[in-house]
Amino acid sequence: MSADRPAEPAARHQQGLTVTVIVVLLLAAAAALIFGRGATPQLRAVPHSSTSQIPVDTSPPIPVPFVSAQQLAKLPAATTDATIAAAPHDAHRGDDTAGVVAHNRQPVAVFATAGARPFARLPVTQLGADTWLPVIGQQAGWVQVLLPSRPNGSTGWLSTDQITLARSNDEIRIHLGANQLQLVRGGRITGSWTVSTGTDRTPTPTGRTFLLAVIRDPQQTSSPLIYTLGTHSTALDTYAGGPGTVGIHTWPTASAPRASHGCIRVPAAALRAIAPVPLGSLIRIDR
Repeated sequence: MSADRPAEPAARHQQGLTVTVIVVLLLAAAAALIFGRGATPQLRAVPHSSTSQIPVDTSPPIPVPFVSAQQLAKLPAATTDATIAAAPHDAHRGDDTAGVVAHNRQPVAVFATAGARPFARLPVTQLGADTWLPVIGQQAGWVQVLLPSRPNGSTGWLSTDQITLARSNDEIRIHLGANQLQLVRGGRITGSWTVSTGTDRTPTPTGRTFLLAVIRDPQQTSSPLIYTLGTHSTALDTYAGGPGTVGIHTWPTASAPRASHGCIRVPAAALRAIAPVPLGSLIRIDR
């Protein structure tokens, strides 16, 4: 990349929803882990909808194995910086979800299957924002979630005793072949924009992922806000000192249909429209 072009950030953004459970998200200095120095947090209040809409499995719950504080501390943290080889892979990467999202109120153990041994620890925050992850499966007393760590499509099971469940009515769909981003709210497409995605050498990864955090970085000239996703470049191990996290952002000049390092470059109108989408909301990227 030529020196006169602004560096493309490797990470991005955030939220807004419908009624009840209001979570104030302080997107913090941890953002510097992806963009290097200079990132500052973005403050937003993000309501998720009522948990009364969420189906509940009423069968007897599967017991939760005891994990001591010492054992929990030794487990690898499931963050965008981590690679956790033991994480199960999402077997249905193109599927929709029911819109249920989960937030852990304290650091919790992540299990390969409900009731099995833990393989990771889930922090309360990600890049300074409260951790919200999409639920892709449920068993009695447990939910299966997508994780923000590598490999892409990593999943894990959480006990419902230590998490808050809510619902997002929003979804973002990105069609690489058509270079199109769609915002879906309540099952209806409310906006559609032409976007620029990754090149053949640095492609935008496909599959389902989610909105991880939103970051405002005053040293980035390419975008006022960067919406970080729970997925990573499959071609780059790192970018600009960060872990290669993919994101949605604007760009100061016109871009070819496939010109990025894997991120999704969007027009300013799309960036504004995405702003109310809650953290943890589903994003599906297809070819």
